[in-house]
Amino acid sequence: MVNSRVEPASVTVAGGGGGAPPRSCGGCGGRIADRFLLFSMETYWHTRCLKCSCCQAQLGEIGTTCYSKGGMILCRNDYIRLFGHSGACSACGQSIPANEMVMRVQGSVYHLKCFSCATCRNRLVPGDRFHYVNGTIFCEHDRPGGALVSSHLPHLQSSTLLPDQKVC
Repeated sequence: MVNSRVEPASVTVAGGGGGAPPRSCGGCGGRIADRFLLFSMETYWHTRCLKCSCCQAQLGEIGTTCYSKGGMILCRNDYIRLFGHSGACSACGQSIPANEMVMRVQGSVYHLKCFSCATCRNRLVPGDRFHYVNGTIFCEHDRPGGALVSSHLPHLQSSTLLPDQKVC
């Protein structure tokens, strides 16, 4: 079981043979008879079973760190894509649960309730026009100085604004 705390975990490659007692894989539950196995988050894994929950990359092949949050095991890129660099809301600083929908703007991540205009405090929802100026969100009516740095919020699917990003 993967805990829901955000914690980078190291991935260690170990030898699986040579008289060591058989171990069970944390992913498939099967016996590990492979020459090499991985040890991460206090569990042994087949190299093919320790995978990112989003992109399915085999984590032992792409680095020595993986992240666990909300029952997911994630590579660094997917963790940052889903939860931002800190896993916290850019507005209130509180942690964002893994199962919560979020709004994203240029690498910043927000709780839905925190995605609001800095001037009038009205909450913005998918479809609303807004302006993002120097890390601050403004509704269409409160844009500072008439600067046209606007965007549309897409339909809520976990709120990414960039078409090449998606939630797994």
